[in-house]
Amino acid sequence: MKLYNTLTRTKDDFKPRFDGKVSMYTCGPTVYHYAHIGNLRSYIMEDVLEKYFRYVGYDVKRVMNITDVGHLSSDGDTGDDKMLKGAKRENKTVMEIAKFYTDAFFADCKKLNIKMPDVVEPATSCIDEFIRVISSLIEKGYAYEAGGNIYFDTSKLKKYYVFNDFTEEDLAVGVREGVEEDSNKRNKADFVLWFTKSKFDNQELKWESPWGTGYPGWHIECSCISMKNLGDYLDIHCGGIDNAFPHHTNEIAQSEAYLGHEWCNYWFHVHHLNTDGGKMSKSKGEFLTVSLLEEKGYDPLVYRFFCLQSHYRKSLVFSYENLDNAAAAYEKLTAKIASILDGSGDVDNAKFEELKKGFTGAMDNDLNTALAVTAVYDVLKADTNNATKLALIKDFDRVLSIGLIEAAEKQKAKTAEAAQDDIPEEVKALVEQRKAARKEKNFALADELRDKIAEMGYVITETREGTKISRK
Repeated sequence: MKLYNTLTRTKDDFKPRFDGKVSMYTCGPTVYHYAHIGNLRSYIMEDVLEKYFRYVGYDVKRVMNITDVGHLSSDGDTGDDKMLKGAKRENKTVMEIAKFYTDAFFADCKKLNIKMPDVVEPATSCIDEFIRVISSLIEKGYAYEAGGNIYFDTSKLKKYYVFNDFTEEDLAVGVREGVEEDSNKRNKADFVLWFTKSKFDNQELKWESPWGTGYPGWHIECSCISMKNLGDYLDIHCGGIDNAFPHHTNEIAQSEAYLGHEWCNYWFHVHHLNTDGGKMSKSKGEFLTVSLLEEKGYDPLVYRFFCLQSHYRKSLVFSYENLDNAAAAYEKLTAKIASILDGSGDVDNAKFEELKKGFTGAMDNDLNTALAVTAVYDVLKADTNNATKLALIKDFDRVLSIGLIEAAEKQKAKTAEAAQDDIPEEVKALVEQRKAARKEKNFALADELRDKIAEMGYVITETREGTKISRK
């Protein structure tokens, strides 16, 4: 399996540190508002990656944080704490906001068939870990106190900007437009590990520390939650491409300074979902959520299907026209599957393995979900029996998780129900008379009524679900 590694900027063979086991960390949501569908694209693709690891036989432990403190509205450690901002907006406590939007996030995940991570850890449960690691960084000379806050000193690193070849001047937070420079910092790229004195005097969540009452910065939480649950070595770290700098860059800096060795081997970044106006966000245009899509009549799994039709390393443009096209394609695909649901016979194992290669080949090539979906179509067109086709579709959908068989069954039932609705009332009345005759064991009359119904152009079939009427 080859995956594009943002750290090396190449497609690398994926080899976990320990045979058969994968340690996987994914950046979780900041739970101050609903997740928009752009956020959820990343979680969908990370879900596919985790499920494919399991599909090929790895024992996966996936950990995800919940940011319920410390994430400011600016990359430059400025602006409001997003959680405090949410609490003010809704006149609730920060923890009430965190609970409500954490539950809402996982409700959206369930609708999108996104598996719950093995470990979900809120930042507020790890304060002791943050203090312990920050104390160690100070002792090792990688962190300093200034203006009441604790900062990481990026000048102590041999290389700080690990994900690209840009210059320090290009990336320094302090010179980015719209971001205030923190005069406490020794270097423009330094970042806050712990706030004890800042303009956020009304910060609701604060804890005692060796440096005074305060709260953690955003970046320290992911490092500590990962190390707490996955140990000192991490196989793969996932997140949106917008987190590569500064968040993931800072995670690497502080983690490797603390550990004294390389920390994570593979970095998996999902690119943006854009609208015609650019990157989707909570503050621009219509706030696109899963619930809004449902209100407009879209099945959440159609959105998941829409995401899978594009490669995770390409920006994806959302429009209702594009979503309508995905919905039409999904309906046609499930209709084709519905037509083979009564497939009988045994699975042709040789053909199964042959056709499976199309799917695994696509997924092994940097998680190419678009070609993996194409593999489903190839199965439907293949020269093999329906039992084999259905077995393959069920197998692929363990990873794709777009509910293909379930949707096909619903579509078939809906078609059958519509067909029943078209039956003339006179035919329906004869069918009811035949049911009564059979119940009274008057089989001669039942046969006579069956023949009369046949003369009118209809056939009766007895099934487990009851009597079905269809045209000849």
